Amino acid sequence: MSAATTTRSRTTRATRTPVPDRLCAEAVDLARAAAEEAAAPGVVGEHVGVVSEGDRVVTHYFEAKEPGYRGWRWAVTVARASRAKNVTLDETVLLPGADALLAPEWVPWSERLRPG
Repeated sequence: MSAATTTRSRTTRATRTPVPDRLCAEAVDLARAAAEEAAAPGVVGEHVGVVSEGDRVVTHYFEAKEPGYRGWRWAVTVARASRAKNVTLDETVLLPGADALLAPEWVPWSERLRPG
C-alpha cells in the first residue's frame, strides 16, 4: 500500500426505531393470559401499549389495578423464532411506571446508626 492509498472511513448506521413484529404485536390475548396467571384475579387492567424490543420480540403493557401498586404496570414480553408463526411467552413482570409509588432508596445500617 502506498501513502496515496485512501482508507475507507467507517460510517455508522443511523439507529432506527424497531418496528413491532406484527404477529407478536397481535398476541395481546396471550400476553393478557400470562399477566392474569401471574397476578391475583381481577387486577390486570387495560392494555396500554406495545413496544418493540428487537427483531420478533415485543413487550405488552397492561395497567395494574392492585391496591398499593398505583402507577405500576404488568409487562409481558413475547417472541417468535424466525419464519415461525407461533408466538411464545418470554417473561412476565410487574414494573413501576413514571408515577409509581416507590420505596425510598436503601441505606446500609452502618450509615443509619448513630452513637448514643
